Amino acid sequence: MKYLLFSFGLLLALGVGSCNDGKKINRDLVDQVNKSNEVKKLGEAEITEHAMEWGNEISMEAQKALMGVLQKAIQENGPENAVGFCNIEALEITKKVADKYNVNIRRVSVKNRNSKNSPNEKEKELLGAYAYNQDNGLENPPNIQKLEDGQVLLYTKAITIPNGLCLNCHGAPGTDIKESTLEKIQSLYPEDKAINYKVGDLRGMWSIALPKKEVIKDI
Repeated sequence: MKYLLFSFGLLLALGVGSCNDGKKINRDLVDQVNKSNEVKKLGEAEITEHAMEWGNEISMEAQKALMGVLQKAIQENGPENAVGFCNIEALEITKKVADKYNVNIRRVSVKNRNSKNSPNEKEKELLGAYAYNQDNGLENPPNIQKLEDGQVLLYTKAITIPNGLCLNCHGAPGTDIKESTLEKIQSLYPEDKAINYKVGDLRGMWSIALPKKEVIKDI
């Protein structure tokens, strides 16, 4: 409806005629304006589609960077060293990827280890939707939400526990998590909630705020 109103208002402004003055409306101009509006609508769809693709690429790059360094830390000095690595390096690694693309990257969870990964209200809402899908055996695809009047596109993607390696620090204490590793976790994160996971469980989600202008620049 807003596009039709816009077209009609533009015709009046251009003085191409109305029912009141008896002049015939220029149908070619009507078609041209309406076609232009259709292009604008298609453009928004293309921007959203590209935001989804770009968000996937950025999240995969950040995940690969994190897992690569984390696996090396475990192999060289065991899970205890990996806990120390996460405490110091994890946020810095995601920040480097974020700065590279001029976006904001967060990994959030209601069962967070680092309080800086606590979700805001919008993220809690989206995490709840991912949790519902997970609990009910439904697909959990990535999602795009428009924020700030559409000037920011929020890309989110569920994070699950992929394999037993993650359970060294996020599994069951005494079974998956060694006592020495648990002590390290508790010393660095006294309010830790990120334990007792199993392979396949929902761990949290990627939350990547993509400024619309940056998405357009990347198309």
